[in-house]
Amino acid sequence: MNSIEKYNQRAEKINSLLCVGLDSDFEKLPERFKSLEFPQLEFNKWIIGEVHEYTAAFKLNSAFYEARGDRGIKELKMTMEYIVKNHPDIFTIMDAKRADIGNTNKSYISAIFDWLDFDAVTLHPYLGQEAVQPFLDRKDKVSIVLCKTSNKGAGELQDLEIVQSSTLHTLHKKLWQIVAEKVSKEWNKNNNCMLVVGATYPEEMKKIREISGEMTFLVPGIGAQEGSVEEVMKNGLNSEGLGLIIHSARGIIFSDNPKEEARKLCEEIRKFKGI
Repeated sequence: MNSIEKYNQRAEKINSLLCVGLDSDFEKLPERFKSLEFPQLEFNKWIIGEVHEYTAAFKLNSAFYEARGDRGIKELKMTMEYIVKNHPDIFTIMDAKRADIGNTNKSYISAIFDWLDFDAVTLHPYLGQEAVQPFLDRKDKVSIVLCKTSNKGAGELQDLEIVQSSTLHTLHKKLWQIVAEKVSKEWNKNNNCMLVVGATYPEEMKKIREISGEMTFLVPGIGAQEGSVEEVMKNGLNSEGLGLIIHSARGIIFSDNPKEEARKLCEEIRKFKGI
């Protein structure tokens, strides 16, 4: 079983496409955790306990741990050990937006996939296939490539129009379309690729679904960025009623009642699953 199958099995088992982001910004932690020896770890354990029954995936953004230096990295490692031990069927994503060349990639892969034991990592495509190939070669792990991101400034580069000419015709495509085509048609030979497609751009999501077939999308932009669950479900589900990892972090983990917020979002996803 590769990691995409792991995600699908978990999603089907609990009837949920929810991904909770363990973006445990130390400054935003409740005061009762800050005085503990391992504040981020203990906060994460509490959140996991509150939300796991609704959660198909956990995503950890490395920045919130790296910001605390060796203490944060230690707690990132301890958090992953806790998840793997207690919830081994939940899919795990490291949001680090990696991709480089040569030995740099080998070190990234060793750290993320082997030492930390994540199932997946986010990658940027800007250096081309050469830079992501070592990640793609890990058939047991998942490469999640940025395609159409959820932030307001995404279009500055991603919406640039690319002209493709041949002897028969000239095509005009957005850069995100090219990325979707490259990843789904050329980079995904081991069936271990996903795409990042923001909830804030539902029309683009619909086109990316048409381009990429059954591929799974990691979908940021729900919650604080006000993406619509209904629009995501309508435009993003694949033919099997899967193909989406719908992410929320701040709206759940820093709410007054994380369990209730996770339940509400999970139920909203289930409500629109039949679209």
